Amino acid sequence: MALVKSTLPEPARRIAGDALQNTLVDLLGLSLIGKQAHWNIVGPRFRSIHLQLDEVVDLTRAHADTVAERCAALGLPPDGRPETVAAAYALPGPKEGWLRDTEVVQLIVDSLQAAVERLRERVAATAEPDPVTQDLLIAVTGDLEKERWMFDAENWPRDGA
Repeated sequence: MALVKSTLPEPARRIAGDALQNTLVDLLGLSLIGKQAHWNIVGPRFRSIHLQLDEVVDLTRAHADTVAERCAALGLPPDGRPETVAAAYALPGPKEGWLRDTEVVQLIVDSLQAAVERLRERVAATAEPDPVTQDLLIAVTGDLEKERWMFDAENWPRDGA
């Protein structure tokens, strides 16, 4: 028996819960790679990217909290334990050691792009069973797309552009 009763019927709760749990893992993982890159970045754009990474970390941590609380509100215990995140995280991550500023920018662009693609699938999956969860996921997607754009702009000028 669930300790917290859900307002959703079980099939809808399951779909929303899966979408929220997977998003929680992605957000916590993004916050960790953001901090790892923040600590290990080197290069001429160190300071600006170092500070920009903290913005991503703060954003992903705030969204992780909102996502976890939505999960709990649906009667599902959110799982942000390190072993859960490590086992389920599927986005690109940094290599060990120092990271060139250009590597960090591309890593964050790639990680945010992958997260957005996964979120868009969850947005579609939750449209019918739980529009409230869908709305939350839409907001997260929009914020991550904005961060992706801001980091991608660091890649200019590109060859041939």
